[in-house]
Amino acid sequence: MASLKNIFSSRNEKEEEFYYAVKKILGFKPQELSFYQEAFTHRSMNSAEGIQKNYERLEFLGDAMLGSVIASHLFKKVPHGNEGYLTKMRSKVVSREHLNELGRDLNLISLVKTAVPTQQFGENIHGNVFEALIGAIYLDRGYKDVEKFIHRRVIKPYVDIQKLEGKIISYKSLFIEWCQKNKKTFKFNVYEDNGKDPLKHFAVKLQLEQDTVAKARGTSKKKAEERAAKRAFYKLQKSMQIQGH
Repeated sequence: MASLKNIFSSRNEKEEEFYYAVKKILGFKPQELSFYQEAFTHRSMNSAEGIQKNYERLEFLGDAMLGSVIASHLFKKVPHGNEGYLTKMRSKVVSREHLNELGRDLNLISLVKTAVPTQQFGENIHGNVFEALIGAIYLDRGYKDVEKFIHRRVIKPYVDIQKLEGKIISYKSLFIEWCQKNKKTFKFNVYEDNGKDPLKHFAVKLQLEQDTVAKARGTSKKKAEERAAKRAFYKLQKSMQIQGH
């Protein structure tokens, strides 16, 4: 005889598996599973016709929710912090690098429904899906549960005020700022350099005055420039006294 669970359950086996995987990540029961299914759907699954449903709209919503909760936390945690300080600290928490780390730690990519191999995704897929998940929580459970999730998964394990104060979120901005302050000329020479990689890559040579001070590669121009600036920063830090913020 079929169990009562099988008789009354409207979810099939795959949906049931997805439901429990999401529940484990959230720490509470999802009510409307369709929101989470959309949060884990890549655009490659959309056909040319009909309504396009993937994580991108939820990513937009989740970004706003995350920024709001983090802003509220910092406002209460650092009562004497001015607007500039609070903005900079929030940027460090919600930086693309940090969001990608959060998404990787939760292994969110394992739940993504896609028509292309996950190996073809750029690094930002981890952070994008994390933001989409937050958007899905908001639609499903409301702001209070979003706040609880962010406190448990982001603030408690990752937000350390003292560490954040010393964290550099953009070596490129820091390098450019130093060059401008010291009246030094610089140039990021970027070119395509795919090599044997299946993904498109860019290479950059960072020139300071007449010297090439760093080289780097990345899957985007922005990543390549940031990596080159980071290498230049550590290379020149002692000799030229580039100071972090």
